[in-house]
Amino acid sequence: MRELNASQLLRVSDLEGANPPTALEGTDLERHVRDRVLTTTLDRAVAWARSNSFFPLAFGLACCAMEQFQTAGPRMDIARFGYEAFRASPRQADLIILAGRVSIKMAPIIRRLYDQMLEPKWAISMGACCSSMGVFNNYALVPADKFMPIDVHVPGCPPRPEALMHGVLKLRKLVQADPDLGWRERYGALGTEEKPLDA
Repeated sequence: MRELNASQLLRVSDLEGANPPTALEGTDLERHVRDRVLTTTLDRAVAWARSNSFFPLAFGLACCAMEQFQTAGPRMDIARFGYEAFRASPRQADLIILAGRVSIKMAPIIRRLYDQMLEPKWAISMGACCSSMGVFNNYALVPADKFMPIDVHVPGCPPRPEALMHGVLKLRKLVQADPDLGWRERYGALGTEEKPLDA
């Protein structure tokens, strides 16, 4: 098989097919290559692949889990983003979605599951109870970020499936190293944070 040079590989014909294929040269060749060749770094390519193939741990704690189940249904269709493969074992998962309230007795078990997950791993706190103890603000519950790192908090009581999808897409942008700006950066409000009275 003979080798072809670049100009022979980049032969094109016009859309109607009336003219025979012609070799591109000069600015036409540069435009053709610029429109069809994608360059990136290995780190960005790996981050893109990771962010489009999460393997969530099938782990529901309370009422938020019912809303989490809906994301895999036909209405929300989490499979569009490549996240439908919920795993039953933490050793096959790289994302844990804590859906519901976390009791003090359950916290060490969740932490053990998180420690057994694959690296790199991520965590989503779903619902007000898991993020800030919500309406069950008593001695028996603990917020998730007190005993493990949480990447995205999804508010609501319970949050709708659309809110969880929004949180997963936020996590995807975070993994791709292109996170959305917080409201202070978006609105130029840096320096407006409240300061304690004793400061």
